Amino acid sequence: MNYYLLFKSLHLIAVISWMAGLLYLPRIFVYHVENLEKKETTEIFEVMEKRLYFYIMRPAMILSWLFGIILIYISGIEIFSQLWMHIKLGLVVLLTIYHEYLGICLRSLKLKTNTKTSKFFRIINEVPTILLIFIIFIVIFKPI
Repeated sequence: MNYYLLFKSLHLIAVISWMAGLLYLPRIFVYHVENLEKKETTEIFEVMEKRLYFYIMRPAMILSWLFGIILIYISGIEIFSQLWMHIKLGLVVLLTIYHEYLGICLRSLKLKTNTKTSKFFRIINEVPTILLIFIIFIVIFKPI
């Protein structure tokens, strides 16, 4: 069995799941903020946000990192001598920071201390898309 391809497949599945959450959670925040006066509606959004963040996004992020580290191990530590890998890992760290920031936003919405607007959440919703584009091109083309 080719373990590299197995772990690469698992890595991609985890990344896709993580990205789906990173793209969807801020959209839920938009609707949450736009419906703050509707108690029943915001309670539904809070349940959706919690389940998405803790039951899908967090495990997918952890598995993305785990399978990525396994791929690095299989490929050999010398892969770190390539600049594209440094850039990719830097961008993945930024995605992880963004992920944790969404967790902070989730808590502030739950505690009703949020000061961000729906426009803010619409704008930051583009962050993972931009990072994903760069990551994919760097991994596929390995330009540097």
